[in-house]
Amino acid sequence: MNPGLFDLSGKCFVITGGGGLLGPRHAIAIARQGGLPVLMDIEKERLEAARKSVESAAKKPCAALVADVTQEPSLKAALDHCLEKFGGIAGLINNAAIDAKVGGGASGLTRLEQFPLDQWNREMAVGLTGAFLCSRIFGGHMAASGKGGVILNIASDLALIAPDQRLYRQEGVAEDQQPVKPVTYSVIKHALIGLTRYLATYWASKNVRVNALCPGGVKNKQPEEFLRRIQNLIPLGRMADLDEYEGAVVFLCSEASAYMTGQLLVMDGGRSVW
Repeated sequence: MNPGLFDLSGKCFVITGGGGLLGPRHAIAIARQGGLPVLMDIEKERLEAARKSVESAAKKPCAALVADVTQEPSLKAALDHCLEKFGGIAGLINNAAIDAKVGGGASGLTRLEQFPLDQWNREMAVGLTGAFLCSRIFGGHMAASGKGGVILNIASDLALIAPDQRLYRQEGVAEDQQPVKPVTYSVIKHALIGLTRYLATYWASKNVRVNALCPGGVKNKQPEEFLRRIQNLIPLGRMADLDEYEGAVVFLCSEASAYMTGQLLVMDGGRSVW
């Protein structure tokens, strides 16, 4: 096998949601293969902390760029900055999302019957419209450049299956107050698969490859009861460690996946098999 297949030297990758849980890990994966990750987020302090953590872990440069994925002028300015500062972009990782908190209680606001429209609009704007706008602006540039590039959409195992609301049940809580995973998460992640397939065929002749990664949940200080329940749903018997998706990101962003587009790479410990 040609070891250069995974080499990302000299390639600039924009990573949205760069200040979140997985954004910095995607950046570490890119940097360790010689690429230049550009973390993009709306929160400056969190973004700068993420940039420093990436450089510390990867021992390679990492850039940071404040931008709002829901605002087209902000994204156009971010593209102009990348072109001026880095000479171009080779890839986009659509990772931004509002963390859809599980909740219940008397208000029942995460339950479908009372789910607030403004919360629906806010989460859709970041997780789905943001991915569309970033793809149109950064992907459009890659398509027009003559060099092509890569778009990687970060979906979820819940883009393939429905959330198992039994994971969140609480004893002694009325049925209409039981905590649930909000509807927005499933809808956004399913929609990202549709966006992936649409863009993959739309820009195929421009050598812009578009794929989606469907990761399972990451262990991140969840309650022990939740961990016990979800581990019983996963054939490998555990949630993912924070760094376990790095290899998949490198594969999907590099020439190692040169003949792959419009596809889903599912890494969920086998959960969607059952």
